[in-house]
Amino acid sequence: MIIGAAALLGIVGGVAVGYGVQAEREPTPLAALSQPGLGYPAKPAAADRAPAPLPAAQDRRVKTDGDLRKLLVDRPKGARKAFSGPLGLDDGWEPLNQYVEDYYDDPQYMFETLAEAGLRRVASVSWVQGKHRDTTVQLIQFRSGDMHGAADHFDDQIMYMPWDKDGAGNTGEAIKGSREGRYFLYPVEREAGYLPSYRARAMARRGDIMLDINIFDTVPISKKYIRTLAERQLERL
Repeated sequence: MIIGAAALLGIVGGVAVGYGVQAEREPTPLAALSQPGLGYPAKPAAADRAPAPLPAAQDRRVKTDGDLRKLLVDRPKGARKAFSGPLGLDDGWEPLNQYVEDYYDDPQYMFETLAEAGLRRVASVSWVQGKHRDTTVQLIQFRSGDMHGAADHFDDQIMYMPWDKDGAGNTGEAIKGSREGRYFLYPVEREAGYLPSYRARAMARRGDIMLDINIFDTVPISKKYIRTLAERQLERL
């Protein structure tokens, strides 16, 4: 025990002497936090040397802040315009209440959710081909800011698509030109006394805009048809 106590006193004494020696020394200056030269120009560039702003054709913000309806894909040749709204009128803008009532089981909940997420506007175009093929393309734009409305809405929709009850029952396939976009074919629905019902859906996101395409028909819808339409619409964003 005496030896242990002596060893402990030796350690404590050594630490005390070390602190004393360090206290007598001049403080070591810290390295400079800033570099001698700036990593950017000290003065703004002259007007004739400043980079020119992007032309409208290359500035995506110019397109998406303008008339969103002009970014909608064109109706296929021979397709008939589909009427929408209680008066049978369609100017390309879809009110939020109409959007949620047409596509969601709980319109009131979706209305409040999308409004809080900063939904800005919905542009849409619809057409009819053949006897029963009904196609609707929607561009759903959210306000830019701290919230990521378009990304959140896209994630919420894509999440349930593999489900059998509310979704397509499969994981879909990737859309060319989109990191996250996918298209889906639903299982056919049959009911006695009615024609079979086929459905396809495609979703993708670019910036603050989510695109949503829905196709309904009484005959099968090919993967090529929904995929090509989604790619054409994505190219316009």
